Order: sequence, then structure tokens, then C-alpha cells
Amino acid sequence: MAIDKKQVEEIVRAVGGKENIEAATHCVTRLRFALYDESKVDTESLDQNDLVKGQFSSQGQFQVVIGPGLVDKVYDEMIQITGGDRSSKDDVKAVAGKKQNPIQRAIKTLSDIFIPILPAIITAGLLLGINNILTGPGIFFDGKSLVDVYPAWKDLASIINTIASTAFTFLPALIGWAAVKRFGGSPLLGIVLGLILVHPDLLSAYGYADAVNNGTVPTWNLFGWEIEKIGYQGQVLPVLVSAYLLAKMEIFLNKRVHDSIKLLVVAPVTLLITGFLAFTIIGPVTFAIANAITSGLIYVYDSYAALGGLIYGGLYALLVITGMHHTFLAVDVQLIGSQGGTFLWPMLALSNIAQGSAALAMMLVLREKKMRGLAATSSVSAFLGVTEPAIFGVNIRYRYPFIFGMIGSAIGGVLLTMNNVQATSIGVGGVPGFLSIFPNKWGVFFIGMAIVLVVPFVLTVLFGRAKLRKEDRSASNETVNEPKAATSQSASGVTSSTGKTDPNQRTRSAAQVGDEAVNTLEIMAPLTGQAVSLEQVPDPAFAEKQMGEGVAIEPSGNLVVAPFDAQVAHVIKSKHAVILEHASGLQVLIHVGINTVSLKGEGFNMHVEAGEHVKAGQKLLEFDRKVIEDAGYPLITPIIIPDGQDMVERVEVTTGDVTSNQNGVLKVHLKG
Repeated sequence: MAIDKKQVEEIVRAVGGKENIEAATHCVTRLRFALYDESKVDTESLDQNDLVKGQFSSQGQFQVVIGPGLVDKVYDEMIQITGGDRSSKDDVKAVAGKKQNPIQRAIKTLSDIFIPILPAIITAGLLLGINNILTGPGIFFDGKSLVDVYPAWKDLASIINTIASTAFTFLPALIGWAAVKRFGGSPLLGIVLGLILVHPDLLSAYGYADAVNNGTVPTWNLFGWEIEKIGYQGQVLPVLVSAYLLAKMEIFLNKRVHDSIKLLVVAPVTLLITGFLAFTIIGPVTFAIANAITSGLIYVYDSYAALGGLIYGGLYALLVITGMHHTFLAVDVQLIGSQGGTFLWPMLALSNIAQGSAALAMMLVLREKKMRGLAATSSVSAFLGVTEPAIFGVNIRYRYPFIFGMIGSAIGGVLLTMNNVQATSIGVGGVPGFLSIFPNKWGVFFIGMAIVLVVPFVLTVLFGRAKLRKEDRSASNETVNEPKAATSQSASGVTSSTGKTDPNQRTRSAAQVGDEAVNTLEIMAPLTGQAVSLEQVPDPAFAEKQMGEGVAIEPSGNLVVAPFDAQVAHVIKSKHAVILEHASGLQVLIHVGINTVSLKGEGFNMHVEAGEHVKAGQKLLEFDRKVIEDAGYPLITPIIIPDGQDMVERVEVTTGDVTSNQNGVLKVHLKG
């Protein structure tokens, strides 16, 4: 397809001109811009441009949806017009990251550091919960623990405690690894730095307060300069700042030291200088700052417990949406390290349950089978501590369950803070979160759990059903006013021209819909898994159908096959997507995963080439699920009928469990 140069010029003008473009790249469907000033974008002009299918801003990038097979031509023309340099996705992402304000960058940095070590911390938290059950007095016997009554269990509990506490004892080593890696240095040096800060020769940070009271804090004497000889167990700030310094110093030396002596110079000098500064300046200063922050939180908690519980308990779900909840991992760890417990984690656990309860209630409200299934599965995930599926898949979509979940969580938060409920560790949230709670507070925590189960559930069901009754009355009035409305087939029933779906009617075959004879192409599932509507794809370009109609599949395997006899029209360079063309001229895009273009082909193995003819069921590509998941990208795979194909009359979608090349997921009605 030829590109109208004037339309490309209009796109450049609409994004503020070439002087407003700091970097630009493209993926299989859209142009991605890092702009100096997004306020200069003329959205109306973009909407009127025939090349543009949609537009949105995300994570500092302004994205203009063009469509598969066309976007690379538009990009090439744009580069010629602007005279700019070609940029990679990483280049644009890096530039876009600079557009974030300091708070956003700080939150992202903490998230990048703590998320990789979260599995170790969660495992430690769960094991400490088991140790709490064995050693906590009053759980099974009045005033005594299980190991007191049955001493034979004592050594088993001791072994479990040793295994469980290791991640917290050597937490600076975990943080050092993740932080130095994040800041661009050698992760191995980060581990060594963390271990230096908890060396056995140092006074443990856990015993520092007693040593101060007894006047027994050991010191180093450097030519009259007295330096406290203490470790930083359970501390976050000292190792974070030291890791940043270490990474930058290593990068500095690597650029200036000759390769022949790097091994002898870079690592020893970096560790020596960083370690010295960590014990003499960084450690004491950040230790004092951390203690001041902790004292401030404790003061607020002690003085205004109910208000703190109301705010944090109620708004935690909002923190999940913004990503700011990762910031509080550092706060939890600091509280546990310095105070022996955190009052924030119990509220997190109740917030998880509250959002799960609201999602579960939607099973009794929603009529569409597919959405009821999503509500059920996502609620189970939330009850086990992972709320994103429930929040983004169900609750935010309908709004009111999300709000009722926050209300229930706020009430539970007030109860917990007023009764001084704390966690000894941060493990799994949700229902298993009770394992992290001090056993003597289990009773109050279970009452809070009952509140967040009942309140969001009841409010969501009552409001949701009342809302449905109101919609039904409106639909009845529209039916009376428009009794001859034509119908078209949908995935769950017959949809009238008013846009209302009647779930009580069975879908009819294409030949029965209207009087017009149409040719149809049934597109089989190219993957085995669960077919879902495009609205569930976590990407606006697909979810808002900016590129065209289609369906998405949550794959259970790792193989993509041809859904019909076709010619391979285009193979994306990064191997994550392919465009097939039917003999009728209809083109179909299969796009494995979301934002997987950033993998640059890693984890993908393409078995076909552009121009090749394939048979239905023939292997197109394979992908490595672990590579994609470890990189943090969703595996959900959109199958799209791109807009702009004049032969398309309409598209019908079928969802549910599918097996590759055995189930149809799309029925395309062609004109004529």
C-alpha cells in the first residue's frame, strides 16, 4: 500500500513538529514517540488523519496506532521527512523515563530493586509464619507454645527459624545485588557489599540499642577518629546509597582503567572505597535518617491510629494501580528491622481480601459467562495475595466493586490499627497473611478478615443488582420504542441495533442474520488456551479496538499455528508477530504477547518467511513462555482483523476454551 506523504507530514505536525520529537521508533502496530512537550500534540488533527487508528500516552511515550504492515512504511517516511535518527525501543523507553517526575522515577527505581528479591522475602515470611505457629504461646495451649508442651518439636522449629530468618539476616546482600544491578554495576559486587555490611565481626544492628544503653558499642579508632563498629542487619537505606555509589564508581573506573589491569584495579578499589565510606559516612547518616523516619511513622501510628488505618487501609488498592505500593516494601522491611514488626502489612493483607471479595460478588451480578469466570478466578488470586487480576480485570472496569472493596478495607484498617495488629515479616498477602501476624493478634485479624469479606461482597451485590434492574427497565423501554430493530450476531446472544444484548436468545448462523447473503471466513484458534474479548488485553491499542476487531487468547502452550490456508504477508523482525493473507485478500495479525517487541526476538522461533504459503495447522512460530514471563510481559495474544479492509462486512467473536485449529474464534463476513 502506497503512503501519502502529506498524511505522514500531518502526523509530524500533529505531534508538535520535528523539533518536538526527542526520539521515535515503531513496533508492529504503532509509532512510539518520546516528545519534549506532550501538551503540543494536536489530538484532533491525529483523529482526522486516515492513517491514524488511535492514540494514547503511556509511561512517558506518546503512541500513535497505525496498524500492522503499514507502520514501518510510515516510520520510514517520517524519518525522511524529519531527518531524525532511527531509535530502538530501548532508546525511546530510556528517553521517556527521563520525562517522569522525580517521585515517579524514585518509585520505579524502588520497584525495580525490590520486585526481583520479593520471592525470597515472601518465602522467608511464610516459613517464619510456620515458626510462629510452633513457638507462639496461647495458640494451642493456655499460656504455652506447642514446643513448650512437646519439646521434641523444639529443634525442628529452630531449624525452620534458621532457614526462614536467613533472607532477613542477609537482606543487605539481596538488596545490594538488586540495587547494583539496577544502577548498572556488577551484581556480584553488590552481593559482596551487602555481606560486608552484615559481617559477623560487627555488632548486629538488632543489638545496637542495648549496647548503647550499656555503653558497650565497639569502635574502630582511625588515628583518633572513633567509628562505631556496627552492622546494618534489617536496614534498607545504608545499602541502597552504598550500592548506588559502588555502581557509579565501578562504571567510572571501567571506562578509564586499561583492560589488562581491570581485574586488579576496578573491583578492589571500588569495594575498598565504597566499604570505607559505608562505615564512616553513609552508614551512620542513613542509619540516623532511617531511624528518624521509623520514629515518625511510629509516632503517627501511636497518636492517630484510627486515621492511619482509615487512610492506608482504604487507599492501598489505589497504590496498587499507581505502582506506589512497591515503595512501602522498603518501609515494611525497615519497620521489621528496627522495631521487630510492621503495622502496614496486615492492612495490605486485608486490602487484598477486600478486592477479592468484591470481584467474587460480581459473579452474582454479571450475566456474561466469560466475565463471571474471570471474576471467580481473579478473586481466588486476590485471596492468595495477588490483586492485579481482580483490580484490573473486573473491579476497575465496573468501578463500584473497586470502591466497595476500598470501603471494606478502610474499616478493616481502622480495626487493626486500633488494636495494634502487627506482622513479624512480610510474606504472602491475602488469607495466608495471618501467618505473618503475631499469634496473639490472630483473633482481631480474623475479625478484620470477616469485615473485608462481608462488607464489599454485600455492597457490590446490592448495588450491582439494582443497577442491572435499572438497565433492564431502560432496555425494555427501548424495545417498545424500536420494535423492528435489526439484529446481528454476537458472542453471547443476539445484539440489537440499540447495542443491548439479550442473553436469553440463542445465536443464529450467519445465513439467518438478516436477508443479505454473505460469504464467511471462519478463523480457527492459532493457539490452545482461553479465548477472551479484546477488552481484556492490557494495552489500549488492542483493548479499544484502535487497530480493528478481533479476539485474544491466553495461551496454555507455546506454539502458534496457521488458522487457515494462507500466504505469509509479513513477518515482524522481532519474530513476535506475523500477518497472514487469505486467498480472498483478507489479512489477519497474530501478535504474541504485549510489548514483546522489546525482547528483540529473544524467546521466539519463527518457522515461516514472508511470501511463503502455509496450510491450516502448519507451525508458524514457537515462543519460550519463561523468557516472556521473566521479562514481565503478558502472554495474552491478540488475533486482529486490521481496519481498512474494504471486503469486511462484520466480525463475530467466540470466546471460551479453545484448541488450536479445532475451534473457531472469529467469523468474518465478507461483502458480496
